[in-house]
Amino acid sequence: MKKVISLLILISIGACFSCNKEVLNKKPLSIISDADVFKDPALINAYLTQIYYDMPVLGNDCNANGPTDGDGSWHAFDINDVSDESFPQFRDWNPSNAFTFKYGNLNIGGGVLDWWGYNTVREINQFLEKLPSSPLPADQVKSKLAEARFLRAFCYFSMVKRYGGIPLITKVQDANEDQATLFPPRATEQAVYDFIISEIDACASDLPEVVSADNLGRPSKYAALALKSRAALYAGSIAQFGTVELNGVVGIPASAAKAYYQASYDASQAIIKSAKYALYNADANKSTNFRNIFLVKNNSEVIFAKRHDNANEATGGNGWGVDFFNCPRPQAWGRGLYEQAYLELAESFDHVDGTPGTLDRVAIQNKLMTTDELWANKDPRFFATFYTQNTSWKGNKLDFHAGIRLPDGSIKTDGAYNGIAATGDQDYQGTGIGVLKYLDESHDNMAGANSGWSTSAQDWLIFRYAEILLNNAEAAFELGNTADALNSINQVRGRAGIAALDNLTRDNIHHERKVELAFEGQRYWDVRRWRTAVHDLSIRWSGIRYILDGATGKYQIQIINNVDGTSNIPQFRQENYYLPLTVGRTSNNPKLVENPGYK
Repeated sequence: MKKVISLLILISIGACFSCNKEVLNKKPLSIISDADVFKDPALINAYLTQIYYDMPVLGNDCNANGPTDGDGSWHAFDINDVSDESFPQFRDWNPSNAFTFKYGNLNIGGGVLDWWGYNTVREINQFLEKLPSSPLPADQVKSKLAEARFLRAFCYFSMVKRYGGIPLITKVQDANEDQATLFPPRATEQAVYDFIISEIDACASDLPEVVSADNLGRPSKYAALALKSRAALYAGSIAQFGTVELNGVVGIPASAAKAYYQASYDASQAIIKSAKYALYNADANKSTNFRNIFLVKNNSEVIFAKRHDNANEATGGNGWGVDFFNCPRPQAWGRGLYEQAYLELAESFDHVDGTPGTLDRVAIQNKLMTTDELWANKDPRFFATFYTQNTSWKGNKLDFHAGIRLPDGSIKTDGAYNGIAATGDQDYQGTGIGVLKYLDESHDNMAGANSGWSTSAQDWLIFRYAEILLNNAEAAFELGNTADALNSINQVRGRAGIAALDNLTRDNIHHERKVELAFEGQRYWDVRRWRTAVHDLSIRWSGIRYILDGATGKYQIQIINNVDGTSNIPQFRQENYYLPLTVGRTSNNPKLVENPGYK
């Protein structure tokens, strides 16, 4: 989908309930009035396309637009780096807010993952009000209205999962309206989720069953159902595990949990029974197959994706920054490996026979090993998700070794030994584990037309079929339908090449989501909605070092504890289950009560 940067129309004035008459009464600076826009089919399409561009949350929950703020840069990884998956590892720079906020520094000032999307909601509300009187044929009006309602539901979902209850604004506000209308209070969290679900129910059937090739990147009926599957599952979890506070502004009554799980289950079932999608299974090698889910465009698993091309976002293209930042060195100014995975996540990937993948950390540090021995019989998804010592890359093997073990047992960390450099060419001071998911080995970020940050052409998968199976499993389990839940989980495990489960627990479901959906922007929201984040995100995590044995070519393994740094202690506090609204917003609208715990 191409961005429409030059669209000159008055589509957003500011936060809809903090605007003022002086601003609104000024003449538009644009050369095309909004009245003219809705008389011209081309401008109508451009307006709708611009809304996508104004929704950075479509790109891995980014919180801003532009080549230094959206998914064209490092902010695409913030959602992973505030979780227990990874941390940003440019040690002398660390531009990401995630690096600060994961260590107990999220306070009333906010900053991390913040997205108060009312400018975009206003754009959508205007589109919904103006389009019916346009010259477009009735069938196009109907489908475009449905598309806009889907986008509005997505905006509200993006906000409610951040803040809890928020104002529900469904029409364009006018500065001449009374103060009660211009400055609405927060709706309850339950009311916002109910609105999202009702919008999906209203618009899904008016969206196409199959999106045509020239409209890839726009929602189908099943993209809407996927949003319902996810949103209703979140609401069910919050009702089951959360606490109601501020008279329901945050939290959902426990009595509502079953109905939300049923809504999620029904939406997942509609997608499954449609037979429009299937787990990607084109490659015999299970690791290659899993990796290609994210590299083969528009494959059988993709329900809804943010489309990218390989043109630099800063010069008008629609690329993103995953290859530039996350590829091994020499990418990203010779640094590479911006996002580095924790050893604990790597250990979460079990063995193919289903036994736990947790390393015996004492045993492995007391013998020499090959990397094949260290990672023997791991879940094939492990090798498609991470790269580490001896991972194949561009015809070579990556080298993270952090010293050479000499015959006398000492470790040489500079110079060379027998013609072998004492240290490898990769970042051996981080966790020792890079993120392979989404990376394209054929892509060159270093020169020519592909130079610059945001030039990766890989699409970002917003909804894919495996998630629907996992949503179905969780909702079915919480509704007491264990057999259906087990079947869905085992479909995902079977595609991965790992042993089926004989029985199922809630922990099994949570674990399968952690592994299958790693680095897909899901983990942070999952542990928040399950209310396990205070424990899961407040752990001192580890990394791994490989010391090359000069005599055998094997490795002495070292576990690096507290890999974030001795002064960086991960801490997720109880109030962090919701982001703060911030003083700026509560000052603009006195009816906006701040979330509990922020002062």
